[in-house]
Amino acid sequence: MNTPASEEKVGSPRTPVSDVVAIVPAAGVGKRMQAECPKQYLTIGTKTILEHTVHYLLAHSRISKVVIAIGAEDAYFQTTSLACDNRVIVTTGGAERADSVLAGLHATNAEWVMVHDAARPCVRHGDIDLLIEAATTHSHGAILASPVRDTMKRASVDGSIDHTVCREELWHALTPQMFKREQLLSSLTTALEKSWPVTDEASAIELGGGSPVLVAGYADNIKVTQPEDLALAAFFLSQRAENM
Repeated sequence: MNTPASEEKVGSPRTPVSDVVAIVPAAGVGKRMQAECPKQYLTIGTKTILEHTVHYLLAHSRISKVVIAIGAEDAYFQTTSLACDNRVIVTTGGAERADSVLAGLHATNAEWVMVHDAARPCVRHGDIDLLIEAATTHSHGAILASPVRDTMKRASVDGSIDHTVCREELWHALTPQMFKREQLLSSLTTALEKSWPVTDEASAIELGGGSPVLVAGYADNIKVTQPEDLALAAFFLSQRAENM
């Protein structure tokens, strides 16, 4: 497995690869944030979380376009700076993440795509470099991930501890996750047709018999899910800005 290295020169490509298109599913409402608007439109500084995420992706030299799948009744996107960026393609997402990713796949014909959570603004370009290198040299693509560090417990139905789970070889799946477009399109389409549970893009590849490679990334690539995550993301973004 790769291990996180020091942050490298922004967007430096490690392998020859045609331009990558990033797909950002952003049709969710983020109920756990208990906010008045979807979490991707909450602000950190002067930008929404979605703007932080997409602008940083577009700052990478190998990412040529970003496809954003928004909700059919999204009333916020047009108020962002992304609405007039010609590097951004907007499509209508669906009720589930897989539906939004599928819509994004249909909106591009790029050879390579990477799917990234709208609410993960803290990803590092160095980790994206490692992901591109791994995905383009592995037949089933690659995902960023973080090794589990805490003791893991499995609960019984009454909420008490059933047993302790060995954390060796356990990883937290992160994003971006990168695959050939045709491979992911086929896997997702089949999974949805068969009503298979798809929790992330790698799981769709796995259900089709594939085995994406894990790429160790920085654990500060957090997903803003709970209210307390907002302050933490703001801190990580300020640290990243200081180091660029």
